[in-house]
Amino acid sequence: DGTQIALVDGCYSYFHYMQDNINDDQWGCAYRSFQTLYSWFRYQGYTDKATPMHKDIQQALCDVGDKPSTFVGSKKWIGSYEVSICLDHFLNVSSRIVCVSSGAELPQKARELVSHFQSEGTPIMIGGGVLAHTILGISFNEITGEVKFLILDPHYTGRDDLKTIHSKGWCGWKGPNFWDQRANYNLCLPMTPSMV
Repeated sequence: DGTQIALVDGCYSYFHYMQDNINDDQWGCAYRSFQTLYSWFRYQGYTDKATPMHKDIQQALCDVGDKPSTFVGSKKWIGSYEVSICLDHFLNVSSRIVCVSSGAELPQKARELVSHFQSEGTPIMIGGGVLAHTILGISFNEITGEVKFLILDPHYTGRDDLKTIHSKGWCGWKGPNFWDQRANYNLCLPMTPSMV
């Protein structure tokens, strides 16, 4: 029917609020999305180093001069740019940043996201307004223009129970109205490193 479905290529871990005895409810969603992205690189064999925790991420941003030393140990948010800095710092992974001025414009990036999943296969971090999510796939109909995003939501605070996570929509397909139609969004699209 003209629909293309492009998905993350490989395994990853679902990182969300309240894991690892860290109470990051209301501020840690982008950190958790970064950890999910990092886990993808671990599972694909690009690194064997443990997934960085919140303070490791904050320290890295201080070490590269992006944040002041007071940032370490804080509950300050990070966004797509900081996630891209950390991917480079910890993994030597480059990222593309894609910006849209409103959530209403995200469907216009459907072809670009399909291309990303087909060529790179990495999960995507997206931040906008006060929320961050991980995009695991996209469904795009060339004929009708219908778009759906496969979202992994780091705002979940419950136990790691797949039935609950799926049935309650913490991982699932979302339409364009899922995004704040007036907030601007930045997407971090990690590139897969060339292996020698």
